[in-house]
Amino acid sequence: MSSSAATVLPVGAGYGVVVGVGFFFAFLMMGITWLQNKYTRFNTKTSEEFNTASRSIKPGLIASGIVSAWTWAATLLQSSTVAYQYGVAGPFWYAAGATVQILMFSILACFYALVGSQLLLGGSAVVTSLTGMNVYAAIFLIPLGVCVYVILGGLRATFLCDYSHTLILMVIILYFMFNAYATGDLIGSPSRMYDLLQKAAAERPVAGNSDGSYTTLKSNYALIFGVIQLCSGSGTVFLDQAYWQRAIASRPTTAVKAYILGGLAWFAIPFGFSTTLGIAAVALTDNPRFPTYPNLPSSSDITAGLAAAYSASALLGQSGAVALLIVLFMAVTSCASAELIAVASLLTFDVYKAYIKPAASPSSLIFVSHICICIFGLTMAIFACIWNAIGIDLGWLFLVMGLLIGGAVFPAAFSITWAGQSKAGAISGAISGLIAGLIAWLVTAKQYFGELTVASTGQEYSTLAGNLAAILTGLIVTVAVSLVKPQNFDWSITRAINARPLDEMVAEEVSPSPQSVGQAGKIGMTAPVQAPTAIDDEEKEKSEAGTETPPTAEMARAQEQDAEMKADAEIEEHPSSLRRAFFIACIASFVLTFIMDFLVPIPMFLSHYVFSKGFFTAWVVISFIWVFVSTAISVVLPLVETAGFFKKFVGQIVRK
Repeated sequence: MSSSAATVLPVGAGYGVVVGVGFFFAFLMMGITWLQNKYTRFNTKTSEEFNTASRSIKPGLIASGIVSAWTWAATLLQSSTVAYQYGVAGPFWYAAGATVQILMFSILACFYALVGSQLLLGGSAVVTSLTGMNVYAAIFLIPLGVCVYVILGGLRATFLCDYSHTLILMVIILYFMFNAYATGDLIGSPSRMYDLLQKAAAERPVAGNSDGSYTTLKSNYALIFGVIQLCSGSGTVFLDQAYWQRAIASRPTTAVKAYILGGLAWFAIPFGFSTTLGIAAVALTDNPRFPTYPNLPSSSDITAGLAAAYSASALLGQSGAVALLIVLFMAVTSCASAELIAVASLLTFDVYKAYIKPAASPSSLIFVSHICICIFGLTMAIFACIWNAIGIDLGWLFLVMGLLIGGAVFPAAFSITWAGQSKAGAISGAISGLIAGLIAWLVTAKQYFGELTVASTGQEYSTLAGNLAAILTGLIVTVAVSLVKPQNFDWSITRAINARPLDEMVAEEVSPSPQSVGQAGKIGMTAPVQAPTAIDDEEKEKSEAGTETPPTAEMARAQEQDAEMKADAEIEEHPSSLRRAFFIACIASFVLTFIMDFLVPIPMFLSHYVFSKGFFTAWVVISFIWVFVSTAISVVLPLVETAGFFKKFVGQIVRK
């Protein structure tokens, strides 16, 4: 059966969502950016605000951004695929295997083309499946609106759109969950779902699962997938600039809280979504309303991520297809926006300013960032077209990605946590990990399956060997080379980056000029303290931003910035709060990792336990509770944290 089996919406619906919703958010961001520049101290025409959101984002909004940025097309589609293939073990291992990296990243947050194309590949496949829209048109149009609103609003725009996307995502996930397990006519209860899964296991038992059941964590292939997910997810978190950018968009101590909360909140997305739609696809395969009935879905349909599309169409018809189309579009665009601003920041500051034009003005840096966003958006689309044309689907790319990037995980992590790591150790570890991963991957595929094809190289054992070889070789080589030839890096020199000369700061210790007294027009805290500013181009950026700032607005802006810089200086001089945050991050990360990846699944795997109806009901209830907790963290908490700001903001607009 072709993927057109799930086409329940007209082609116009596909274009309407991809173009209409995309540009709705672009115009919304245009309005928000105008209000921000006019009524707050944050101006998107400065490189500090554009690329780091002035390091002023609170933990709740960062947690919401993490949830949104880590919710790829694969989060929704691949998690449903493994749920269809392995049963309840698939969603659990998808969530547990990828939550660990976010939790571990909280430790690093104390210190400070492939992914993008994967986003578009999975998203465009389902848009095409549901609406019949041309797949190449979808690939190029999806990032178009994203590029527009990222160029307009910078990093803060990605956080604001992430929040709105996360809100919509949570509402639609709960919509699917309540329909499947409470109100729907096809299933309607956990008990009915359990009975349908038992029937499916009797007719189509799962290889490697205890008794062939869909309701067990004793799943050999799901466990293998979990290990692959650990390796692959480590690379996509630790090596993705989008996560580092979110770490520096807040103060170090609050970033720890944000990443721990974000990891816990994100777990609910694949767990709740695929425990609903992925499992429902298994239960409803023999139902006349299932799109491929009376045939089973083809393996190519499933690996392309269409299990969720089929079950959404079966459960809710056109409304289910529209809901899935919207939630998938939200997932792809929010993550794509994070990748766009992250890559633009890297190319602008680590390539253009570092090697091409060190004396670049702030306005030229903003211009280069805009150009990089457009180029990378086009690059993502081109690579997604290439994958589609040569027959590479989301499932293959997801499994193989880890072995291509896994070798650099430990070199990157050690670069900011271990003073003894040397440049030679980091480079050799990353390169040798890549080589070892490729060799292990191809040799295993050839030995096990007798051929080197897309099918054989995408099998679990082949990708497992490649992922493990890449990440472990990178670890061994980087440690060995660094121990033989350590560099013993002096961390104190990093504090001098962009620091202003002492005589400059002393010269500024004078009474405010006539332009610096008066009106507290722009929103901000007041804390009359003087502290050094770490951004040497700040004053130049203000003038180039071209905004007229009344005198008292300058005073309010300076007072708030002084308070923030004083807080940073206190952390450097008396880093007890940072050490405390680091300790909390370590304890929380390791404890939660142990619970998710060992304490819960391993005993159930070794005991070969098959869920009873009561236990399965409890499992579903836990997924509901976790989604509600995730909603509280990523939707409600940001509102609570910013209530004071919005009160001042509205008051400021009314007074004008």
